[in-house]
Amino acid sequence: MTKVLVVHYSQTGQLTDIVDAILGPLVSDKSIQVDTLTLQPQQNYPFPWSTQTFCDVFPESVEGVPCELAPIEVDLDTRYDLIVLAYTVWYLSPSIPVHSFLQSPEAKRLLNDTPVVTVIGCRNMWLLAQERVKGCIRDLGGQHVGNIVLGDRASNLVGVATIAYWMLTGRKDRLLGVFPKPGVDAADIRGASRFGIILRKALQGDGVVLDQEVLNAVGAVRVEPAYIIFENRIMKIFRIWARFIRRQGGPGAPARQRRVRCFFYYLLVAIVVLAPLATLGAKVTLRLKKAKIDKAIDYFSHNHLEP
Repeated sequence: MTKVLVVHYSQTGQLTDIVDAILGPLVSDKSIQVDTLTLQPQQNYPFPWSTQTFCDVFPESVEGVPCELAPIEVDLDTRYDLIVLAYTVWYLSPSIPVHSFLQSPEAKRLLNDTPVVTVIGCRNMWLLAQERVKGCIRDLGGQHVGNIVLGDRASNLVGVATIAYWMLTGRKDRLLGVFPKPGVDAADIRGASRFGIILRKALQGDGVVLDQEVLNAVGAVRVEPAYIIFENRIMKIFRIWARFIRRQGGPGAPARQRRVRCFFYYLLVAIVVLAPLATLGAKVTLRLKKAKIDKAIDYFSHNHLEP
């Protein structure tokens, strides 16, 4: 029997819905066994967030500091034909629970010499998070054969408002009755079953070779050129802030909470003032460095990793 393992952590439940939609065609096939490993932090992350707890996870997200996970409840000696690794993006980084798993000895045993498909559920920026995950998969001996990205279709500034509303209230309705619903559109989630059909055919040897080109042909990855510029610039600033906050202690440390609040105020200024200016600057850069940006788009659309 063909065996597939799904590894994920979903704080809001949206990523679980995405995973269920993608894996529907596999679960319904009696020749395929689908096991699920739901990662559980020993100290769970709250939902909805408060602004303080939301910002307090920032330094560890950026610096890749792991949290303690509950024991892995899966047979580590099972050889899987495919592992689906699904994650969300926290501060341009893979979520702390997923990044923690990727730094564990259990991940080494499971991923080594095994094909891996990554699934990302995010607002819009995922490029640098995926670079980290690709590096982890390589270091663990996995074979990264595909990536699938489902994101919020709202514009950047609108998405900031709607996601903040959802994260801080737990409500997924329309902000003020005017804004679009936050998160990945329900129709996009339902339509993700098309990826599962490809996975099923590849596992069954039904004339489909699982690679990124096959997935991209049905819309698995779309790279927004401006975000290539945004993410690299933002991450440089994030790393400075992360080091600054962590000098006063680890997660929840009282001594660092003042710095965490300062970071929150910085975010507000960055969103309201700096983001529009950065958008204008990015448009100029895209015109002046078109060949370089086109090369980057091709790179992020595939799974090879720069040395």
